[in-house]
Amino acid sequence: MSERVKNHYDRVCRILAVSLLVSLSACGTSSPASRATPARIEVQEQVGFTIIEEARVSNEARLDYDEAQRHLRQGDLQRGIQILNAVAEDSPQLAAPRIDLGIARHLEGDLEAAENNLLQALELNPGHPIALNELGIVYRKTGRFAEARRSYEAALATYPGYHYARRNLAVLCDLYLADLNCALDNYQAYMATVPGDDEATMWIADLRNRTGQGE
Repeated sequence: MSERVKNHYDRVCRILAVSLLVSLSACGTSSPASRATPARIEVQEQVGFTIIEEARVSNEARLDYDEAQRHLRQGDLQRGIQILNAVAEDSPQLAAPRIDLGIARHLEGDLEAAENNLLQALELNPGHPIALNELGIVYRKTGRFAEARRSYEAALATYPGYHYARRNLAVLCDLYLADLNCALDNYQAYMATVPGDDEATMWIADLRNRTGQGE
């Protein structure tokens, strides 16, 4: 049971750099009074989706954001967090730096700081699927399973094909909520988008046996 969760979380950690899914517009200087623009999702049939957050930011802030991502990808969480804090202060209308901070602080082990940053991101873009998925992980790790479920479901309401959130919800229902039908339904929906996951295939077979749906 614990190994299943560990394997699952290891996979999630590999999507550390949210910047790979985010596009920022550098258009002059940023302004603290600038209003946040809701993130836009563009779906690509072969590679999932891209989150596009359009905002007016300074060229310096954009370069700093890119530098922070390089540090995060290299595993230098402390430096990445330091730069992201400066970017978030310079461009408070952006959700992306807050999401990255949430993920980085989570990996650093500070779940309270992770949650605070993700909640701030969601104040700017309430339906942001990445922020909702990551917040669900934090809720699950802090024992708030009902809140985790709502967060995953909100992410999927925004983008039903978000397979990370779908898998996370299946694991939550299976291991923490004992809702076997929810787990089976979401594993099957996950497998429709990621058919080569051998672990999920075994878990589906196990759930079918436990729910009396096995052959």
